[in-house]
Amino acid sequence: MSKIYKNKVLNSTKDIIQEYVYVLLGAAVIAFGFNAFLFPNQVASGGVSGISTILNGLFGWNAGIVQYAFNIPLFIAGILILGKKFGFKSFVGTVALPFFVLLTHEIDALTTNTLLAALFGGIVVGLGIGLVFKGNASTGGTDLLAQIITKYTGLTLGTSVLLIDGVIAISAALVFDLEKGLYALIGLFVTTKTIDIVQLGFSQSKMVYIISEKENEIRDTIYAEIDRGVTKLPVFGGYTGKERTMLMVVVYQTEFTKLKQIIKTVDANAFVIVSDAYEVLGEGFKRV
Repeated sequence: MSKIYKNKVLNSTKDIIQEYVYVLLGAAVIAFGFNAFLFPNQVASGGVSGISTILNGLFGWNAGIVQYAFNIPLFIAGILILGKKFGFKSFVGTVALPFFVLLTHEIDALTTNTLLAALFGGIVVGLGIGLVFKGNASTGGTDLLAQIITKYTGLTLGTSVLLIDGVIAISAALVFDLEKGLYALIGLFVTTKTIDIVQLGFSQSKMVYIISEKENEIRDTIYAEIDRGVTKLPVFGGYTGKERTMLMVVVYQTEFTKLKQIIKTVDANAFVIVSDAYEVLGEGFKRV
């Protein structure tokens, strides 16, 4: 067996172990956020966890058992209807989450303020879900139900998820009160944004597109004063049909002000588009 092959096997095994760690750690974090913030304050912010909160309020049913009762059948239905594309890691996430909910159900609530519970519960749960996603898995639940609805109705996945979570939020408002339903929506929003941050990170870089008659001068000045690579892209005016050259450059936020000064000094009439670059891999930035 060659050394290169051994290294590939070793790296592959390491990646697999890391993914399972992400899934289990993420499930534990979700369970903590649920039991420390959301559940004791009756914030049903979507998903099977939200359903378990509502059913506990109605019938006093144990939240962890309810989550098992929903997650396992939904996972089986997902495999039967959508195919065997979810993998063993998703099964681990599906089983681990209710287990950790049961394991941590006796911890004390960290706040009795419903707004704080919605905000911080949403952050912690979003962090956990983001970790599970980093492990290339899911915790099953209503995500699978949304995919099933999408398959049979033709609705987009985003619309299906919104429909399910909307029904859960409305149910929370009916079972508890209107404010609890509104807090559930706040928790859901914060969770979604936190997942994006975990997946993409905070934007530390800017991607800048520049169209100018003086593109060569701007390019040379960027090389000299910021030492960043510049990519030249051919573009065509939509109205004139004239071919132009557009420059693309990625800089750290700390370099962005300097870049703007360069563009303004060289060509104050340049057309500039700026967007966030959440992850930049390669020379001068993070290594692959």
